[in-house]
Amino acid sequence: MSNLRTMRAAILTICLLSYTLGVLASDTTDSLLARLKTEIEQKAMYDHQKEQRISMMRDSLQQLPAGNSAQQFQLCSRLYEEYKSYKYDSAYVYVSRMSPLADRMHDAVKVNYTKMKLGFILLSAGKYKEAFGVIETIDHTGFDDATLESYYAVMSRAWCDLAAYNNDVTWSPSYRTKGLSYSDSAIRLVHPGSYGARFLAGYRDYNNGNNAAALKEFLAFYQQFKPASHDDAIATSLLSELYQRLGDTENATNYLIRAVIADLQASTKETLAIFKLAELASANGDIDNAYIYIQEALKDAAFYGARQRQIQISAVLPLIAAAKVNFVESQKKRFLIYLSSTIFLLLVIILISFLLYKQLQQRAARERLIQQNNAKLAAMNQELMAVNAQVVEANRKFAEDAHIKEEYIGYFFNVISGYIGKLEKIKIALEAKTVQNKLDQIQSITSQIEVNKEREALFQTFDKVFLKIFPNFVTSFNALFKKEDQLWPKDHEMLTTDLRIFALLRLGISDNESIARILQYSAKTVYVYKMRQKARSIYSSTEFDQRLMAIQAVEMPARIEEHITA
Repeated sequence: MSNLRTMRAAILTICLLSYTLGVLASDTTDSLLARLKTEIEQKAMYDHQKEQRISMMRDSLQQLPAGNSAQQFQLCSRLYEEYKSYKYDSAYVYVSRMSPLADRMHDAVKVNYTKMKLGFILLSAGKYKEAFGVIETIDHTGFDDATLESYYAVMSRAWCDLAAYNNDVTWSPSYRTKGLSYSDSAIRLVHPGSYGARFLAGYRDYNNGNNAAALKEFLAFYQQFKPASHDDAIATSLLSELYQRLGDTENATNYLIRAVIADLQASTKETLAIFKLAELASANGDIDNAYIYIQEALKDAAFYGARQRQIQISAVLPLIAAAKVNFVESQKKRFLIYLSSTIFLLLVIILISFLLYKQLQQRAARERLIQQNNAKLAAMNQELMAVNAQVVEANRKFAEDAHIKEEYIGYFFNVISGYIGKLEKIKIALEAKTVQNKLDQIQSITSQIEVNKEREALFQTFDKVFLKIFPNFVTSFNALFKKEDQLWPKDHEMLTTDLRIFALLRLGISDNESIARILQYSAKTVYVYKMRQKARSIYSSTEFDQRLMAIQAVEMPARIEEHITA
C-alpha cells in the first residue's frame, strides 16, 4: 500500500514538474525525430569543426618550445578534453604525454590529476581492470576542492559503472554502495544549489533508485543551468532513463532524442544515447529508424574504441537487423498482396470498363439514331415552319393584295364612272338639243367640257396611284444622279413632267409616241426629256435603264398593274 502511495506521489510530482519545468518537452516526438534526422545528416560537419579545433591546438602544441613544460601540459590537457569523449586512442596519447610533463615539473598534484584523467578514459573505453589499477594509485592529498570533487566523481562513476556492468545480486550492490559513498563525498565539497551540487544530488538519487527525487532534481538542474553540448546530452539521457523507469514513454523518448542531438552537435562518440534510442525504436516497432540508429551507434563505438559498447551493440544489432529483414520481408509480402490486389482490381476495372464501353457504344448508337431522328424532325419542323410562314405571308399578301385590289378597283371604278356619267349627261343634253333643233346651244354644252382641267386631274390621279404603288420612286430615281442634277417635286406637286415620263417608263411604256399621246406632248419632246436626264445620270444609259426598272413597287396583283399600265 505504501509503495502504491509512493508511486502516486511520484507520478503527481512528475506531472507538476513537467508542467512547470519541462519546457523542452513541449516539442512533439515527430518534430524531434525530424530534427534528429537533420542532425544525423550534419554529423560530418560537426566532426569536421571539431577536427579543425583539434588541429589548431596540435599546431600550437608543436610550436611550443621543448622546455616549456607548463604550457605543453596545459595544451595536452585541452587536447585530452577534446578527445576524451571523441576518440579514446588520441585521448590516451595526450594524457600519456601529460604524465612525463608532470614528472618533469615535479608537481605531485599534476601527476595524480593526470592519473585521474587516465582512469576516466579507461572507464569510458570499458577497461575496468586497468582503470581501477590507475585510480587506486591516486594520492589526492593536495587537491583543491574542485579537483577533489572531480576525483570523487570519477570514483563514484567507476564503482557505479562496474555495478551496472556486472548487473548481479552478488557484487553489484556493494559496488553501488561504494559509488554512492564517493558521490556523497563529492556533494559535501560543492556549494549547495550549485551546478555540481544539483547534478551530483540527482545522480546519487538516480543510482539509489529514488526515481521521483532524481527526476525532480535533474529537471530543476536542467531548467536552472541549461547545460550545453556534452553535459546537455548527459542530463537529457539521465532524464530519459528516469522517465522510462516511471513509465512515461513519450517523455523518455523525447529526452533521449534530445540527448542524441546534443551528442551529435558535440561530436561525442562515447555515448549510450543513440544505442538506447535504437533499442527503444525497435521495441516500438520503428525498425527502419532503429536500424539507422544502431548503425550510427556501432560506428561511434568503433571510432571511439569503446569495447564494452561494441559488445553491447553487437548483441543487439543482429536482433534489429533480423527485425529489419523480417520487416522488409513483411513489406514485400504486403507489397505482393497489394500488387496482387491491385492487379485483380485492375482486371475487374478493365472488365467493368469494357462492359461500360460496350454499353456506352450501344447508348451512343441509340443517341445517334435519336439525334438523326431529331434532326429529321427538326428539318421537318423547319419545313413546316417555313411553309407556315409562307402561308402566313401569303395570307398577309393576299389580304394586302385584296385590300389594294379593292382600293384601286374602287378608285378607278369611281373615276371611270365619273367620266361615263359626264359623257352620259353630255349625250342626253346633245340629243335633247338635237331633237329640239336647238343646234345653236350645242356650242354652249361643249364649251362646258374643260379638257385641260380634266387632263390635269387625270395626271394627278396617275401621280397619286403611281406613288402609292412605288412609294420610294422619287428617292430611288434621284439616287441615279448627282445632287445638283436631282429632280424633286415642288410642295404642290406629286410628280414633275420628267418624273412622270420615267414613271411611265418604269411601268413598261417605253414607246415615245405612247408616252407623248398620254402626256399630250410630241414624241420628240419626250425623247429630248429622256436623253437629257440620261446624260445627267452617274450611270451609263444601259445601267440607268436597269436601275430604273429595278425600283421596287409594293406587291400587287399583275392584273391591277396591267390595268393601270393600259
